[in-house]
Order: sequence, then C-alpha cells, then structure tokens
Amino acid sequence: MDIYQKRVPIILIIVLVGILVLQFVMNNPNSTMLIDPATCEIYIKDLQINGKQYLNEFDSKCLDLKNLNT
Repeated sequence: MDIYQKRVPIILIIVLVGILVLQFVMNNPNSTMLIDPATCEIYIKDLQINGKQYLNEFDSKCLDLKNLNT
C-alpha cells in the first residue's frame, strides 16, 4: 500500500475518530464531582452505591464566597 494514496488519510481519520468515540463512551458516567455547601469540600457521589466519598479538597471560590458573607 502506497502512503501517498488518497485512501490512507481517510482511513487514518476514521481510525482516530473511532478511538475518540470509544474514549467518550468508556468515560465513567457513574460518578460526579460535587461541592458540599456547608463545608465547601469536594466529594464524589457514586450513583451505583449512592454514597459520598470526600476528597479532602476544598473549592476556593466557595470558600471565598463564604468568607465574604461572614
């Protein structure tokens, strides 16, 4: 197969788009990152077990807004 054929770029584009679609489909939709409004701590809510897992990280914008309100 000659590299200068017109089919090679089309096949390459199709393969790359296929990989991109596969990565999008395989993304984990079962967990979402949320912010606890009381403590401004970031947590993940797992939809399969319906539980929270705190990440020991705080949202700086939320903390700034809480400090302005006090």
